[in-house]
Amino acid sequence: MQLDAGRLVGARQVASPHYNSRPQGEQPSLLVIHNISLPPGEFGGPWIDALFTGTLDPDAHPYFAEIAALRVSAHCLIRRDGEIVQYVPFNQRAWHAGVSCWQGRESCNDFSIGIELEGTDVLPYTDAQYQSLTRVTRLLMQHYPLTAENITGHSDIAPQRKTDPGAAFDWQRYRQMITEAASMEDPGA
Repeated sequence: MQLDAGRLVGARQVASPHYNSRPQGEQPSLLVIHNISLPPGEFGGPWIDALFTGTLDPDAHPYFAEIAALRVSAHCLIRRDGEIVQYVPFNQRAWHAGVSCWQGRESCNDFSIGIELEGTDVLPYTDAQYQSLTRVTRLLMQHYPLTAENITGHSDIAPQRKTDPGAAFDWQRYRQMITEAASMEDPGA
């Protein structure tokens, strides 16, 4: 896996209009893990792409009427089968965090990368999702000032509003996979 101008080579690219430039000189130094399913609790289908591109049909499902007008995006989505979809280049500011704060810094969109996992707070994530997330994480750590200590959930940067990625996300497994991947990249570590 490689990066080219902030884009993952080999990922499916779906351009979102919901992004803007990061503040001058700002590099992503925080990775925020989210979850999403549209309609809630259902997987597959075109609905996440439609939400992040501003084309969600409010009449396609009763829940969509509540969210169709939102202007939101993430840098990437990792589907249940491990497919990676990229909406916003990593060097740009995606609109994923909303009102947020991390270690005293507000407006996390300015300095973070947002990755959505297709899932819910309570259903286990798939092996393929953990594998894809680990590969993307290691690549990001090689290109940006991102450390393992600055990887967190949406619930940690917006605790009054958000619960994702939820109790179903296995942080210990994910962190172990990152460590193991790093040691394979640098056997002398």
